[in-house]
Amino acid sequence: MDCLEWFYPKKMNSRINIQVALNNIPNHFSPRIIGEVNDVYIKIVKILGKKVPWHHHKNEDELFYVVEGNLLLEIEGKDSFIMNEGDIFIVKKGINHRVSSDDECKIILIENKTTAHTGDVKSEITKSIDDQRQSEPL
Repeated sequence: MDCLEWFYPKKMNSRINIQVALNNIPNHFSPRIIGEVNDVYIKIVKILGKKVPWHHHKNEDELFYVVEGNLLLEIEGKDSFIMNEGDIFIVKKGINHRVSSDDECKIILIENKTTAHTGDVKSEITKSIDDQRQSEPL
């Protein structure tokens, strides 16, 4: 399989090794779309540091799955908590949240195709859907 397919397979039924795909992402906070299921994108991303701003998604839920490392999930008005490798958490639509990690953390996101990366908040890490679709590293 061409290495570009690890980022965004062009063919149906493409096999993807998540660890290889995550290792091929050169930048933190740069989600990559690796597949589509109906009206949902499956994305992978590496997190390191505290650059994700407080934000929410007005009309969409967002699923976080920790593949490797630990992720601090903060939800406005609630106690923050650490997600560990293998954990899944769904942030419901309209809930203000942010994530961070002191050490590199690799995650899968499952989001509706209409979900803006950082909601209505624009920051230095905000990526458009076209940026997330890029088949080669930035």
